[in-house]
Amino acid sequence: METRKPERLNALTGLRSFAAVNIVFFHFSNPQWFGFLAPVVNAGYCSVSFFILLSGFVLAYNYSSRARAGLLDRGRFWKARFTRLYPVYLLSLLLSWRMVVPEYGAHTHPMFWTGMVLSPLLLQGWIPSLATFLNTPAWTMSAEAFYYFLFPWLARWKRPAQRWYYLVQLAAVWCLGLLPGLCYIVFNPDGIAHPDRFSWGPWLQALKFTPLPHMASFLFGILLAELDELVDRAGILRLILGLAGFAGIFCILELGPRVPYAILHDGLLMPLFGCVVLGLAGDNLLARLLAWYPLVFVGEASYCLYLLHFNFWNLIHDTHVLNYLRLSRFDPWISYVILILMALLALHLVEKPAQRVLRKWMGA
Repeated sequence: METRKPERLNALTGLRSFAAVNIVFFHFSNPQWFGFLAPVVNAGYCSVSFFILLSGFVLAYNYSSRARAGLLDRGRFWKARFTRLYPVYLLSLLLSWRMVVPEYGAHTHPMFWTGMVLSPLLLQGWIPSLATFLNTPAWTMSAEAFYYFLFPWLARWKRPAQRWYYLVQLAAVWCLGLLPGLCYIVFNPDGIAHPDRFSWGPWLQALKFTPLPHMASFLFGILLAELDELVDRAGILRLILGLAGFAGIFCILELGPRVPYAILHDGLLMPLFGCVVLGLAGDNLLARLLAWYPLVFVGEASYCLYLLHFNFWNLIHDTHVLNYLRLSRFDPWISYVILILMALLALHLVEKPAQRVLRKWMGA
C-alpha cells in the first residue's frame, strides 16, 4: 500500500500568513482602519476556527494513509507533535512573566495556582475562567493537544471511496459544530441580549475557549482530507470551490451583527473554509497566487506569530523601544512589521532548532 508522504501544499501555508496577521489586527487595531475589509478584521477570531480545521486537514493529509494501513506509530506521532508544539509554547510562557502579578490579582488563590499548574501542562483551556491565563492565545494549545491525542484513532476509520458519503458526513459534522452556538442562542445562559466580541459571560467563555465546542472543526478537517483524495487536483472544480469559499466568507462577514456571534465564532463558516482548503490544495491559478514564496515564508512562522504576538506586542511597547528609536509616529504599522520579524526569528532560532534537538533526543 502507498504510504509515502504527500506533496507540500504551499498555498495553504501562504494562506496561514493572512490568517495569523488577521488575528494580530483583530487584537491590536481598529477594524475601521481597513476600509471594506473592516468586517474581516472585526471577525478575526474566525481565523482560529480556520486554523483548527486546517490542522485536522493537514494531519489527515499527511498521516491518514499510514493510519488506515496500521502503520502509524502513535508514540512517535505524539512525540513529533510535542516537539512541534511545545518549544514555542514554553517560550510564550516564559515571556508571559509580567502577567503573573495581574493574574494573581484577578483570581482567587486556589484558581491562580491551578492556572500556574495547568498552563505548562496544556490543560488550562478546559477551565473557562483560566483558558486565557498568562497568554491569551494559548488556550488553543489545550484544544490542539487534545485533538492530537485523539487523532491516531480518528484517522483509522475506513471510509468508502464515494463522494456523497463524505458530503453527508461533512454536513453532519457541520451541524454538530453549530449545535453549541445554537444552544447558547436558544437558552441564553449568560442573559446577554446581543453577544459580540466584547461580551463576557461564563458560558460564553466556555463556548469560545474550551476544546469541545471546537472539536467539530478538527473533525471536519480530517474528513475534508479524505474527500480531497477523490477530487481531481488539476480540475476546474478546485478553482471554483476556492473562489466561492472566499466570496462566501466575505459576504457573511459583511453582514456583521446580523449574523449571531455565537454561531459565527465557530461553526457557521466551516463549509466555506472547506471550499477554500480544497481550492488551495489543487493546481490552479488561485493556489499558485497563494503559494507565492514571501507568503509561504511568513506562513511558516504563523504558529510563532499567533502564539507569541501578545508577548511580543507587550515587549515592544513596555520597553518603549519605538520612542527611543523615534519611530513611534509610525506605530502601530511598524509594530506589525516587527511582530512578523520577531516571529520569523522565533521560528528559525527557537522552534526549528528545538524541534530538531527534541526529535533526536526523543526518537520522534
